[in-house]
Amino acid sequence: MQNQEIKRFHVGTRMSEMAVYNRTVYLAGQVTADDSLDIAGQTSSVLAQIDTLLAEAGTDKSHILMCQIYLSDLTHFAAMNQVWEGWVAKGNTPPRATVQAALANPAWLIEVVITAALKAAN
Repeated sequence: MQNQEIKRFHVGTRMSEMAVYNRTVYLAGQVTADDSLDIAGQTSSVLAQIDTLLAEAGTDKSHILMCQIYLSDLTHFAAMNQVWEGWVAKGNTPPRATVQAALANPAWLIEVVITAALKAAN
């Protein structure tokens, strides 16, 4: 059996934004670039970043295998879900966990971690 190559994207000194191994895409925790936004704005921003990274890997949100959502405060749960439900691929909603957590930057209201499958090869 041949070893699979691990492909890393946007590699920094501390972390990579994404890794692909064995047809599985692993995203680092995604946070907003604009922490002045409210929870709906930050959620939209994060989900757009996820769309971009998944497309770069060769897949999309309909191939998400697992999602972990970290909220700075569970009072944001309903507003976050409203944005999520407008974004998630209908009929392909992934398993998901949502928890309250102290995020690294107090201005961040949400962080999202995604694991996805690559699209089937043609």
